[in-house]
Amino acid sequence: MSALIPFLILNQTCEQAQVWINGKLTDAGFRVEQTFNLQVARLAHPDCPCPRHGTDDCNCQMIVVLIYGEQGDPATLVIYGQDERASLSLAVPVSGHGNQHLEAVIRRTLMPHHVNSLSPIEATHEAQPAI
Repeated sequence: MSALIPFLILNQTCEQAQVWINGKLTDAGFRVEQTFNLQVARLAHPDCPCPRHGTDDCNCQMIVVLIYGEQGDPATLVIYGQDERASLSLAVPVSGHGNQHLEAVIRRTLMPHHVNSLSPIEATHEAQPAI
């Protein structure tokens, strides 16, 4: 079990955020691998309405990626998106025994320098997708 606390909110879709994240982290020397996509998983359940909207037309999205550093276990990044906003959270085990160094480097890599002193909910940033 893990606690998900957003550390960055982006004013773009989950998919746009994923492209930007992949570019930033890959450029920084990390290996990034997607392990889950909510909209792809929903395809197997066409009659399942969105729990948030109560309709079949759901724009909620969750993408889970593993981020590998040079050594050790990967960090798990959860990108949750809805209505042109995406929040980024690192899935940290409740025990608190995650790879704290790797998680700190990932946060520093993704956080704009001008919002590092803000609380997670205040850290809103419009990221530019990697070209």
